[in-house]
Amino acid sequence: MKWAAKTLREFQDALASSDPTPGGGSAAGVALGQAAALAVMVSDLTLAKDSLKDGWNISDNVKRVAIPLLDEGLELATQDSDAFDAVVASFQLPKATDIEKAARRDSIRSATLGAAEVPFRTATKALKLLELLPELAEKGNPHAASDVGVAGLLASAAFKGAIFNVDINLESLPESYGEEMRESLPEMVEKGRIYSRKCMDAVRMRLTDQ
Repeated sequence: MKWAAKTLREFQDALASSDPTPGGGSAAGVALGQAAALAVMVSDLTLAKDSLKDGWNISDNVKRVAIPLLDEGLELATQDSDAFDAVVASFQLPKATDIEKAARRDSIRSATLGAAEVPFRTATKALKLLELLPELAEKGNPHAASDVGVAGLLASAAFKGAIFNVDINLESLPESYGEEMRESLPEMVEKGRIYSRKCMDAVRMRLTDQ
């Protein structure tokens, strides 16, 4: 299912259904796209003001990261659904013989690894955006400070939600699977916590300065 081709209502209805997909991983991808959209909006509102030249550089940097995410977030939402559908299909493979059992086990593990890799990409992209938002909050258009705050919350939700999905899939796999992801996660989680806090602090400070 290509979620970019659906309306918001259609996606929400699908998310509310009892079907396995879309789930939290797809929602994280959509949240990433929405965070990026708000970040682009605030950047443009900053670049339009000569009085906000101090914020032009960060606005350019934000747009460079965020504009591709408008498409990539939705694509990751689709990829996440497809990846979990592959896991479900693997569990439905025959297991009457030892050969079938081995093939089924390998298929499940391969599909589960894929279901971890997609949200890992979502988390990685969300982290890159989240890193830039504190400075945008500090130097961007002050009338859009609250929008940076919402962008930060959405990017943080995309990041944390994606990490949850990485964790739950890696947890069901042998330690030899996804070694690079496992090694990267602690540092990523700590960075996400720091960037999110900095963004919220910068937004609150900007709001009280007005």
